[in-house]
Amino acid sequence: MDANFSTSSDMWWGTLGTIRPFCNFHPDRDVTEIQAALERKDAVSLVRVLSNRSNAQRQVIAQGFQEKTKQDLDAALKKVLSGDLEDLLLQLLMLPEQLEAHRLKGAMAGLGTDEETLMEILCTRSGKKLQEVGVVYKQMYKKELEKELKAETSGDFARLVVALLNKDVTAGSVQRDVQALAASLSGKKAEAGPWINILTSRNPGHLSKVLMELELETGQMVDQMVEKRFSGDFRLGLRVLVQCIQNPEVYLAQRLLTMKTSLVQGIMVSHSEEDLLCIRVAFLRLSGSSLYSTLQNHFKGEHLLALQAICRSED
Repeated sequence: MDANFSTSSDMWWGTLGTIRPFCNFHPDRDVTEIQAALERKDAVSLVRVLSNRSNAQRQVIAQGFQEKTKQDLDAALKKVLSGDLEDLLLQLLMLPEQLEAHRLKGAMAGLGTDEETLMEILCTRSGKKLQEVGVVYKQMYKKELEKELKAETSGDFARLVVALLNKDVTAGSVQRDVQALAASLSGKKAEAGPWINILTSRNPGHLSKVLMELELETGQMVDQMVEKRFSGDFRLGLRVLVQCIQNPEVYLAQRLLTMKTSLVQGIMVSHSEEDLLCIRVAFLRLSGSSLYSTLQNHFKGEHLLALQAICRSED
């Protein structure tokens, strides 16, 4: 998330992440240790090294491994690991844009589209970041991300998804935006257009004021308006967008409460150097239990060890 489209500033190297650059970083030493761990099939050592380095440091390690062994590190990991642990460590090795592209592709794979994961990524990333993801997506899958999204969605939901992918912050008047949204709800059938146009083209501070004023003017919570006046995938998409405008950390914590493996891994890795500390705080407030302890109740073995290393500590 960044200052253009988030309540948090861009924290890729910030203090709100749980993973930060390892101070005593010696990539040659790490490469040697990883090489030995692969030979022994020592998953614990692999987890310890890879989960305690920043993404940039992992890229240096992967490059050093390739130069020393003439093998790609991800291919070497696939030979000795399997299942969820393999998936998690491979995600740690991806560049941030590659990970988001990978998650978007996964949300569109198979018989049904995971609309909420599409929305989660599109709502919590800036327009600039999403353009970078789009470039990487084409490099990885030889297809245009926007065309893929259009093929997987339809109607007003498709319009919302494309608008989020191409979002660009423009100035607006709070009062005029409130009036436009209120007017869109005044007829027998609610109009999706103003919601798409306004909620994908303003900065988060502006949008927070707009939604607050809209609630004061109508006497209803925004989520109640969305629930009553819209339907289907568009209602789901709008609900996610509103939640991400109002409090993205709470929304992501709610997602983590499901303890669904793909969600837990995707969100934790994606936000580990940005705002996972904030998400941990929101998780504790929502559930009464720390994320660290909750992981222990749902996962096991080296996979648990890796997830808890990314989480970092109790709250």
